Amino acid sequence: MVKSTDAFKADIAIEDGVITKIERKSKTASADLLPEFEADEVIDAKGQYLLPGGVDVHTHFDMPFGGTVTADNFYTGTVAAACGGNTTIIDFAIQNKGETLKQTLDNWRQKAEAKAVIDYSFHIALTDVTDNVISEIPDITNQGVTSFKLFMAYKGSLMSSQETIGRILTESGKSGFLTMLHCENGEEIDKLTKELLANGKTSPFYHALSRPADSEEYAVAQAIKLASDNNGNLYIVHLSSEGGLKNIKKTLLESKKVFAETCPQYLTLSIDKYTETPNAPLIKGTKGNVNLPPEFEGAKYVMSPPLRGKYNLTALWDGIKNGAINAVASDHCAFNFHTQKTLGFNDFSKIPNGIPGVETRLYLLFNAVIKDKHIDINKLVDVFATAPAKLFGLYPKKGEIGIGSDADIVVFNPSKKLHIKTIKLHQDVDYCPFEGYKGNGAISYVIANGKVIVRDRAFCGAKGSGKFLKRNKFNPLCLQASFSK
Repeated sequence: MVKSTDAFKADIAIEDGVITKIERKSKTASADLLPEFEADEVIDAKGQYLLPGGVDVHTHFDMPFGGTVTADNFYTGTVAAACGGNTTIIDFAIQNKGETLKQTLDNWRQKAEAKAVIDYSFHIALTDVTDNVISEIPDITNQGVTSFKLFMAYKGSLMSSQETIGRILTESGKSGFLTMLHCENGEEIDKLTKELLANGKTSPFYHALSRPADSEEYAVAQAIKLASDNNGNLYIVHLSSEGGLKNIKKTLLESKKVFAETCPQYLTLSIDKYTETPNAPLIKGTKGNVNLPPEFEGAKYVMSPPLRGKYNLTALWDGIKNGAINAVASDHCAFNFHTQKTLGFNDFSKIPNGIPGVETRLYLLFNAVIKDKHIDINKLVDVFATAPAKLFGLYPKKGEIGIGSDADIVVFNPSKKLHIKTIKLHQDVDYCPFEGYKGNGAISYVIANGKVIVRDRAFCGAKGSGKFLKRNKFNPLCLQASFSK
């Protein structure tokens, strides 16, 4: 079994959905499984890794965006999550204009109840911050929602002012929650987008040019200053650039607190994907057959922040290794290429932003361990499960294999071959951005709360079996001394 700090051979006993015993095994020990137990079921995991169930703290299921709704709802999305080795997700509940936080939370809980197949919680994305909304925050945190998100981008819709961000950061220090920030310079992006479109630059490639890396670097620096000035708890979502990472490292070297995540797409894919062309450009669009130009294939990779130059990949892996980046989340935000991405056929700014990834996160991280040697297996467990659980108030019930923890375990076979294909995945979207990726590793079992819900990569759980998780308040010392130069 693998923990965030060590790995060893062991037998594990589970009772009533909880891990009740862990017995280390020597190389010469008997193969008998905890002989004092009379087990209803025994899983022989010899030669395989026992990993804690993944905690994906960044998903978007059943979310309206850009005139459409994400392809995966809380059933298809959590089935895909489970089949990718995740046993917990934290989704974003998006506040509508004029809506109270209670209404927002109730709305998203209704979306998930009776559908989710694994345990879940929510962050609330704030889009209409008023005095009344701020006054609600202590009650919402007492209900177990202990993270709130704000946007520094999407001018005219989701973007918040610096004053608003400062107020929420101040409240986060007082009320014990984590402020999550989408760090891109919304003013610069708005200006560049208008200039590009005015000059006829409409293809998906220009999405990346409208959101340059220095836009993120600038916004990260702003976010850190705002957090420092307002004594706030800051978590930067989906970090994509070396420049942004440099600002985080500088802050950590000054013994100040800032937490960050990145995503598999920023660790494995580059800006080259925006100029990728298909074998056959004729595809089905939203209005019958649309003969899309070959360069529209890049729409599959339109997300914010966009994919970057390849040199950023190495920097981000180094950031994970030295602890400047604490979590790797999927940012699963799936839109069908043939029927939704085509909304931006003649205007890259109208392409729904986001890609699927909740089902492939573990596979890509594992191959970073065994094939590319970017990190070791303990760091994989840390960024995949343990650190996210600690940051978002779920540890030690989630995020680690330990006595008293929920029995959320992935049995992972490192010997089997991996070939990622859309047709084999469970997510309800018509493409995979990692299509054709080859490596090693296959999920043999996923156990959630003591029950097998995935067997040989096939889902065998029950719709609606996931439960809402009430999370603890944010502990600023949860990842104490995790950064090294």
